[in-house]
Amino acid sequence: MIKFFILLPILMCGIWWWYLTEKGYTVKDGLRGFAYIISFNAIIIGFFILMIFVTH
Repeated sequence: MIKFFILLPILMCGIWWWYLTEKGYTVKDGLRGFAYIISFNAIIIGFFILMIFVTH
């Protein structure tokens, strides 16, 4: 299950990149969005990993 945790940030970053290109922005313009996505996913992944260790 842990191997699937990497898919969520990749999917979200891909959607964000697609949104930026569709609206005519560059990736440099959307760096803050990528940072938010990565930090949000790091918190979620950290929580789930903690719960895996607590429940085993």
